[in-house]
Amino acid sequence: MSNDSSFSKSQLDLLKQMKKQITTTQVQEQIKKVQQAAAKVEDDLEDEMALFHKQMQGVQKIEASNRAKIEKPKKKKIDAQTLAKRASAMGPMETEDTIMSDTHAMLNPVGSQVALSYRIATLQHKVFEDLKAGNLRWFEAVDLHGCTIEEARSAVLQIIQIAKDENQNVIKIVHGKGPEAILKSYVNSWLRQHRDVLAFVSAPEKQGGTGAVLVLLKRAEKNPQLKQ
Repeated sequence: MSNDSSFSKSQLDLLKQMKKQITTTQVQEQIKKVQQAAAKVEDDLEDEMALFHKQMQGVQKIEASNRAKIEKPKKKKIDAQTLAKRASAMGPMETEDTIMSDTHAMLNPVGSQVALSYRIATLQHKVFEDLKAGNLRWFEAVDLHGCTIEEARSAVLQIIQIAKDENQNVIKIVHGKGPEAILKSYVNSWLRQHRDVLAFVSAPEKQGGTGAVLVLLKRAEKNPQLKQ
């Protein structure tokens, strides 16, 4: 007696073939979907790259460096008129009695482009070279432009005294370099006579050149402002 629910061998083979075809079709459909998705991602990426290049047009490359560029703030020079106003408001500043003759300046004028240079014999060579190179940071500066000779003399004495009171030992004096270099000749003479001046030189070009001098002073042995 035959069983109607059972399949013949030929029917089973047909079912297997159909199942295999169905599986192959599904795999192909999945592959097709993956390929379509990949193509869309590639298209989107190309669009984004095109937009990026468009936005970056004209942008300059930044040079790589491991050092930050720091510019030191420039100190402001004091003019002689400011010192005069200070003296008027506060009274004359007590400066040590220093007689500075003008005879040397009148007998030894210096040219506007001449580089000034002076040092006492006992000053260390390295210290003097550092002063010449502008390596010693100056504490204060005074600008003598527009001064009379007496105003300039007073300003030089005052700026030296201010530095001593603050226990500082490097100052800058801007005398200018006019055609006759009159103030330059006087400054050159006065500084050679002042007992607190150890050395002075014309400033490096970037700090005023032959129109200014950097002055090295003796440090005060006793500074009244440091007393308790």
